[in-house]
Amino acid sequence: MARMTLGRGEKRIPVGQLAAVQLKPAGALTNGFIQFSLAGGNERNSMKGSRTLDAASDENSVIVNKKQMPEFEALRAEIEAAIVRGTTPVVAAPDLADQLGKLAQLRDQGVLTPAEFEAKKADLLARM
Repeated sequence: MARMTLGRGEKRIPVGQLAAVQLKPAGALTNGFIQFSLAGGNERNSMKGSRTLDAASDENSVIVNKKQMPEFEALRAEIEAAIVRGTTPVVAAPDLADQLGKLAQLRDQGVLTPAEFEAKKADLLARM
């Protein structure tokens, strides 16, 4: 039934496109929701008492029950931290042994001379 009323497939939003995340806590008798706002998107203004109903029809919202709240609170914290960090991904520095291995392959293939290999190797080792 949900597929017929809400559509098919899945939507993926890169964290870099998120402007905000809102979490309305679930109560003892009511569901809550987590809602994602996109940069440049239109904010919806819901009347008090109908926010969860409106979120149910919003493709950028997920309805949350009381039992799910701890997981969604953790999710909100992670997303907010990612928004604060910005869109620049954290990239691990290449492994020194891998870099030296690649240099050795280039030397063995004749792309680098032995002198160029030694110079680049000394440069890499000096950065440690």
